[in-house]
Amino acid sequence: MDHPLNKAFALAQAEGKIFWFLGTLLEVKITGEETNGVFSLLEEIDPPNFSTPLHIHHNEDEFFYILEGKATFKIGDKTIAAKSGTFLFAPRDIAHMYTIEGPAPARILSILMPAGLENFFIETSIPATEYKLPPADVDADMDKLFAAAAKYGVEILD
Repeated sequence: MDHPLNKAFALAQAEGKIFWFLGTLLEVKITGEETNGVFSLLEEIDPPNFSTPLHIHHNEDEFFYILEGKATFKIGDKTIAAKSGTFLFAPRDIAHMYTIEGPAPARILSILMPAGLENFFIETSIPATEYKLPPADVDADMDKLFAAAAKYGVEILD
C-alpha cells in the first residue's frame, strides 16, 4: 500500500524543466513547491570560460557538486580549484562566484536551502527549446535580472 505522504519521483538527465540563463543551460530538478520549501536542486551546464558575477545570497545557503569539468570557486576569502567529484558549500551572506576552467563545458549540481531562489532563475531565464547550451543570439535581459536579484535577496557585487 502506498503511503499517502509518499511524493517520491525520479528525473533522468534532461527530464526537468530547462532554461537558458546567462549563456548556460539550467535544468530545474526539484523546486521548493515540491519539497515544502526545504530545498531546490538545479543542474547546469556552463560553457568554457563562463563566470558568474561575484554575488551574495542573503536568504539561502548554496551547495555545489561538480559532475563534470573544472571550475575555480571564490567563496569569501577562499579560492578553491574544483574538478569532477568536488563538493562545495557557500554559506548565505558570503560573497561567492566561480569560473569554468579548461576547454570543456562543466556540469554542476546546485542545491539551494531553503528553497525559493530557483524562482529567480526561472523568472530571469528563457525557456530552452533544446537540451543544449543556448545559441549566441539568446541575450539576457539584464534590467530584469537586477530587479529580480533585489526581489530574491541577491546582491550582485560585480
